[in-house]
Amino acid sequence: MDIDDTNKALAVFQGNKIRKTWHNDQWWFSVVDIIIALTESVDPKQYIKKMRQRDPSLSSNWGTICTPLEIITIDGKKREANCTNTEGAFRIVQSVPSPKAESFKLWLAKVGYERVKEIENPELAQKRMRQIYKAKGYSDEWIEKRVRGIAVRDELTDEWGKRGVKENIEYAILTSEISKATFGMTPSEYKQFKGLKTENLRDHMDDLELIFTMLGEASTTKIAKSKNALGFVENKVAALKGGKIAGDARQNLEIESNEKVVTPENYLSLPEKEKRKRLSKL
Repeated sequence: MDIDDTNKALAVFQGNKIRKTWHNDQWWFSVVDIIIALTESVDPKQYIKKMRQRDPSLSSNWGTICTPLEIITIDGKKREANCTNTEGAFRIVQSVPSPKAESFKLWLAKVGYERVKEIENPELAQKRMRQIYKAKGYSDEWIEKRVRGIAVRDELTDEWGKRGVKENIEYAILTSEISKATFGMTPSEYKQFKGLKTENLRDHMDDLELIFTMLGEASTTKIAKSKNALGFVENKVAALKGGKIAGDARQNLEIESNEKVVTPENYLSLPEKEKRKRLSKL
């Protein structure tokens, strides 16, 4: 999962993470997360059951208020869970006797408004993304590459969508093919190599790793367009070719520099900016 996915999929209310997903042109929030944020319940599902029993009107409209949507789970995988939009969240809040209710309503309104403004002006979303990375300890140099990489990735997935590639499983397979051809490892193998679990792989890549990731994906987009690749099979061929272009370039650089591009280094214990400073002093 990328930062664009991670940060789009999470919001924070008073220290509580609220999972959210963009569906039908609006944010939908995890109902369980809302209950945890408002009540600090250790058994939110049981709380929801009792809440519905207390409020027959809410219960009778539950199927309208809630919609099963895919959201990120604790293990980093996508699974269906009950979600509600801003209007539904306001209705649920009415049934929760919590001193946090009013502040949560204001938070909901703010989150929805920010997303609308970002759609109208995408530069606001990029600005927010940069601020998040800076707060996590990334340098301006690294952030520039990471943001550019997100744009390259978006262009590729947009192209796949136009060419009949199905989201989720087929996107994952094609991404894996590009990565294996570029770095000799699938994303899951790469994460294991770096000692990562649920963390975003690209957030733990250095400059060169990000650059070669971009080269593989940009090359794949270019080939898919030029060959007018249609469907999964033809786009898989384009992915293999695009990844190979980046892989060949990586191997050539490794030969000339006598250093490996792929590194087990990560930013779990030391922020990227601090690591960059230390390396510059060597």
